[in-house]
This record gives sequence, structure tokens and C-alpha cells, in this order.
Amino acid sequence: MTTSAAERFNGKVVLITGASSGIGEEMALQLSRAGARLALAARRTDRLEQLHGQILAAGGTEPLIIACDVTRDEDPSRAVAETIARWGRLDIVIANAGFGVVGAFAQLSLEDYRRQFETNVFGVLRTLQAALPAVLESHGQLVLLGSVAGWTASPGTSPYAMSKFAVRALANAITPELALQGVRVTLISPGFVESDIRRVDNQGRLHAEAAEPIPRWLVMARSEAVRTMLHAIARGQREVIITGHGKLFVFLERFFPWVLRAAARRMAATRGGYRTEPKAE
Repeated sequence: MTTSAAERFNGKVVLITGASSGIGEEMALQLSRAGARLALAARRTDRLEQLHGQILAAGGTEPLIIACDVTRDEDPSRAVAETIARWGRLDIVIANAGFGVVGAFAQLSLEDYRRQFETNVFGVLRTLQAALPAVLESHGQLVLLGSVAGWTASPGTSPYAMSKFAVRALANAITPELALQGVRVTLISPGFVESDIRRVDNQGRLHAEAAEPIPRWLVMARSEAVRTMLHAIARGQREVIITGHGKLFVFLERFFPWVLRAAARRMAATRGGYRTEPKAE
């Protein structure tokens, strides 16, 4: 993170959902080093307690730990209330909680799609709606974690891609609305970034022992990815595409979509275009 980006976060109150691992965890560590006052929300409070210890050991301000399941209507509202009770205000909300439901369309149920949308779409909505009054008051910022999958969908990823297309549509719609009220909106659209998301099955359960299905050379280190994300947030960018391959996919989708369609047909024909969910032991 550049000095100017770090200065943007010094003293700011930041609520992060899905902060127990991956991108959310790394955001917490880097924002703490930048002097932010953090409220860290996730279902896995044991992981949050470990992160709490890391932040304190590094000399950061003690973060607020909040048990929060974004699929429950009351949890994001409670997380916002606890944040304000602790810090007195709320400047930045990072709606990061999410996971991926994958598989061939013929093998998925309607419940699979509902489960995906409850976290990735309605979880984001619950978080933003709960936080909006406080962010309006602080003239703050809403940050949505999208994906390159919100630009281009590949075989075997229909629930996840649909959810991320919806998040991108939400960001595009509310950005001009909230700009009139002094609130910035930033959409972050990563490609393959080092995280646990590809080790989480269709029920939302983590399989830490599962192998990374993406070639290592294609996966960006999360520390590098998060530095880029935080720089974009500090600048108030409307959207940032993370990873070189992600930028390439978006470019092709915008200007040469037939290239991706042809690739998708080949992927589907070989049945290798989508990952299967990690298997429980």
C-alpha cells in the first residue's frame, strides 16, 4: 500500500464481513497496519480470535470481533450497531463475505442457487442496507466484492457467476444514486486470488485439506491483490479488476466475446471447464 493510500485509512472505522480468511483476513491485516479501527465480522469466530491476536501482536489497535452470518437478517444490523457502539461511527463497509456454488447445471438444484444468492447477493444487500444510514452520516464508502465471473461466465459456474453478475449490477445502479449523497461505491472484481474460496464446498463448508484446483502460476498472492484493492478503495475508484488474466477476460468479454464463447464450448465439451466441489472425508 502506498503512503497516500495508508493515510486514507488512518483512523477510519472499517467493517469487514467474511474477515476470517482469505481476502477479508488480509484486508484486516493491511488496514490495521494503516491505522484503521476495525470491526471484523464472520461466522467462524475462532478464526477471528486468531486474527485478533495477530493484529495485537503487530501493534495494531484492538479490533472488534463480531459473530455474523450474512444470511440472517438480523446479523448485519447487529454488526453495524456493535461497530457504532464501539467506535462511534462507521466510515467504510467492505461486503466481502461469499463463497462459490459450482457444478453442471443438470446436476444442481434450485436450492443450490438459493443458497448461493442468500450469501453472495442478499448477504451483500443486508450488509449495505444495514450500514447505509451510518455511511451516509459519515459520507463514507461502500465496497462490494464482485468477481471477474461477474463479467464472463464459464461452464459449471452458473450459480456463482449469476450471483456476481447481480453484485456488479447492484454496484452499477447504486453508484450514481449514492454519489449524490456523498457516498462512494467501489466494486472489486478479482480473478484467481489466493484464498479458501476454492476449498469451500457447495454447502459453504471449508475443506482445508483440498488441493488448489487452479495452476499456481495463475493465482495472485493475496497480499499483492489486497494492496491493489486497498489502493483502489483509497482512490474511490468505481471498479477495479484484479489480476492480469482477469483484465484479459474482461477485455475479451467487452470487445471479442466470441473468443470466450468458443473457449466455453470447448471447456464444456471436455467437461473440464468447471471444478467439482471439494469432497468431505
